[in-house]
Amino acid sequence: MSGNPEAENFRRRLDDAKNYGEVWQIVKDTVQSSLGTRRNSMMLFLDDLPLQLGAYYPVGTNNIVLNRALVEIVEAAVSSKPTVNALVYNLLLHEYLHALGDYSEAGVRNRVVDVAQKCFGDGYIATVVARKSPWVLLKDVPLGPRLAPKRVMQIVKDFEKTSRYIV
Repeated sequence: MSGNPEAENFRRRLDDAKNYGEVWQIVKDTVQSSLGTRRNSMMLFLDDLPLQLGAYYPVGTNNIVLNRALVEIVEAAVSSKPTVNALVYNLLLHEYLHALGDYSEAGVRNRVVDVAQKCFGDGYIATVVARKSPWVLLKDVPLGPRLAPKRVMQIVKDFEKTSRYIV
């Protein structure tokens, strides 16, 4: 522990997060805490994407599309919920920074590390994943061709609790 109460709170919340909506709230709170900005009314979709693509933000929308297959592979390979949450946190944070208007891949990668470092501290798994890349979690997982058929894209209900919706 770093002795930083805010970092300890963020670590505890991410460790205990039970769903995408809880991880998302932590993403928004850490960005607000470290960068002083926020965007509401985002939606999350799960889709089976190529494994090289963790997630994407379609510019000009309020959507983030997360690679469901990648998350499932990590869940199967790593039996630690906090580690899976750290992966999801990093992928959502990256796309949220794009949604906030930063379209530079290199710039966003650096900001993800900065936000994680400021909000969680050095040794925490979310910071380690930010620094090394989410694919560090797959280094010992054999990734042969996926034989499963592509499933229908799914919207995550109750992702963001808000009174305002964009239709």
